Amino acid sequence: MGIRITRGVIVPALALVALTGAAVPAAAMPQDTMPTISTTSGPEEDTLVHTEPPAEPEEEITDAPEDNTEPEPTGKPTPPADWPDAEYCGPGTTNVYTPKTQGKKYHKGVGPVLSNYNGTSRTAKSTFTSEVTGEVGVSYTSGLTVGVNVMLAKLEGKFDVNLSAKLGNTIAFNTPAKKTTNAKYGVYRLKHTGVSYKMYSNCTTSPKKTITSYSPYRVGWYLWEE
Repeated sequence: MGIRITRGVIVPALALVALTGAAVPAAAMPQDTMPTISTTSGPEEDTLVHTEPPAEPEEEITDAPEDNTEPEPTGKPTPPADWPDAEYCGPGTTNVYTPKTQGKKYHKGVGPVLSNYNGTSRTAKSTFTSEVTGEVGVSYTSGLTVGVNVMLAKLEGKFDVNLSAKLGNTIAFNTPAKKTTNAKYGVYRLKHTGVSYKMYSNCTTSPKKTITSYSPYRVGWYLWEE
């Protein structure tokens, strides 16, 4: 996207909707004069029409703290009896995160679902506008030992992605006769897995844990019809 912002939790502000006939039958327009589907962001993914709302992550996830600080150490193992002769991996404790896989995309909504019912017998235009400001957030499962920014940097390096986004968008869509178009504005996030643990100076480690994370890579709309 070319615009990077400080990563943190999403802070919704104001969401507005400009609908042709919102909550009442939409104004009919001749089919040959209907505008084509358009968005300010452009990706074709925004114009795909689904049959149900966006899927939710299956894991129990936590939103990243706003300051993205590195978690405090939770303790260290008891040194072995032969400590003076033990292998040495460096002073102190090193927090480790190694990215492993990149999965499918999930849409995380920001603000309310916007809907428009077309009660006419012709196709009509629905225009949805979202005015949302804030910082795009990251979510992950428990056990991450590094700071969120460290995790994101490693994910970006391994999978060649830009995990940041800026909010603000409008979309116009053709609603079929007697149908309701629902629009959810938000952030498309990529699912990743990685392994995180602590490496101690005696070369022992804490239990290695698989971390599942959801990181933003662009904003956009998710549409579905009923």
